[in-house]
Amino acid sequence: MAKTAAKSKSAVQLIPLGDRVVVKRAETEEQTAGGIFLPDSAQNKPQRGEVVAVGDGHVRDDGTKVPLTVKEGDRVLFNSYAPEEIKLGDEEYLLMRESDILATF
Repeated sequence: MAKTAAKSKSAVQLIPLGDRVVVKRAETEEQTAGGIFLPDSAQNKPQRGEVVAVGDGHVRDDGTKVPLTVKEGDRVLFNSYAPEEIKLGDEEYLLMRESDILATF
């Protein structure tokens, strides 16, 4: 299996291990559907993003590896309490287990 890595402008790499996934969070909505602009304090962090790197898979009790279901480039919805926020250079990423991803779209 090929490993993928999240890269920032400073060429720092983040390679998830096992069943971990690196996600780039989607941009926050700055304007409502009705055209009202929201201040930063009123904006919620989106619970969606794009997968930028995946680990090499789950390890079963017998030691075999099962590849992850999600892949690089997938757009996902995730549990808001699950991810670990990581900043590399100017970029912010989320590190979470694949089981914390609720759906792809």
